[in-house]
Amino acid sequence: MTHSLEKLKSGQLIGSKELKLTCGLKEFPEEILSLAETLEVLDLSDNQLTTLPDSITQLKKLRIIFFARNNFTEFPKILAQFPALSMIGFKSNKIHSVPENAFPPMLRWLILTDNKINILPKSIGNCNLLQKCALAGNQIEELPSEMVNCKNLELLRISANKLNSIPEWLFKLQKLSWVAYGGNPATHQIEVKTNLELYPWKDFTIKELLGEGASGFISKATWDSNKKDVAIKVFKGAVTSDGLPEDEMKIAIAAGHHENLIPILGKIKDHPENKNGLIMKLISPRFTSLGNPPSLETCTRDVYDEQSSFNFDELLKIAKSIASVCVQLHQRGINHGDLYAHNILVNKSAECLLGDFGAASSYDVNSVLAPTIERIEVRAFGCLLEDILNLVTKNEDNDTLYKKWQKLIADCTNSDVTSRASFSNILQALNTFQ
Repeated sequence: MTHSLEKLKSGQLIGSKELKLTCGLKEFPEEILSLAETLEVLDLSDNQLTTLPDSITQLKKLRIIFFARNNFTEFPKILAQFPALSMIGFKSNKIHSVPENAFPPMLRWLILTDNKINILPKSIGNCNLLQKCALAGNQIEELPSEMVNCKNLELLRISANKLNSIPEWLFKLQKLSWVAYGGNPATHQIEVKTNLELYPWKDFTIKELLGEGASGFISKATWDSNKKDVAIKVFKGAVTSDGLPEDEMKIAIAAGHHENLIPILGKIKDHPENKNGLIMKLISPRFTSLGNPPSLETCTRDVYDEQSSFNFDELLKIAKSIASVCVQLHQRGINHGDLYAHNILVNKSAECLLGDFGAASSYDVNSVLAPTIERIEVRAFGCLLEDILNLVTKNEDNDTLYKKWQKLIADCTNSDVTSRASFSNILQALNTFQ
């Protein structure tokens, strides 16, 4: 809910825990300080702010702040003085520098996507609680080695930067599960062997918008020449929180055919705005998302509907399907990077489809790092299994099987990355589950 500056100035918002103002602000309104006793979430996105006043430190209870799409050129060092601040968002500003010791002690979630940063401060290694870090679309040439101390880092987005190398220590972080690093000079270029047919935009009649993701819009359309309904994803063309849309399209094609992937039928040409697009099979509405994206509270873990429940047969079917897809992807040097329930469609028969390659990255399957990169994604798979297992009813009759699943999850999330099984080995193990 967006509030008005008038209500803030009149005192009508006294006692509020959350405040959102979008009204062309060029200076931080001092009236916000009247909420110091209660304010926990502050959203001043879509304004014209460039700095923060020293007086902002009066807001000692702040947990979450958003300043997306403002005009900051330097990350405000004063934020280090907030004792409870755990989530910071400065997406799409003009930030080129981040001072040393600018991060607060409780930082869990940092969003600096789409800025002009070329150097990260070494002090980021002091962020012991950091779980989620979005740095895509900057000009970073090197990750500070001190980041190896970010032991709780689970999700990292460093796509579309200027990294000349992806450091080996990154893939040894014991909790790293979801990583995107495409669109860098160091990124291995995947070979796309499938030549998809190009079809003119005018051959399709758009019917309705099915959904919008970070990288584009998916619409239901009729393919006029054969009267068949399809889904068309038109890419926005700008850098997203996960990376570059062109990388997503290339990897989605390179992933190839698999019964648990959404089939790609062709590519669009002659779009009126010169945008890229993929033609995909239209999925039955009986398929719905397995889960919902993480909340501000859960940070890196998906959220499930209250009525969500599964039995062991359904868990096994989903696990085997996704493991099978991951075997194929990693054999082709593709790291999905966003292996989450919210990117999996499932029907009532537990048939499922993995989608959204927005965070996918490619790697050389013959490289020394290849097995380690795969085992990073294995941890994401383990987290997925754990989430679903928590929605399976446990009783005395299934206790043995429950413990068998717990062991598999423990193996997938082992803190020693190299000790985790490959997806091929996991699939073999799943074939023994009954």
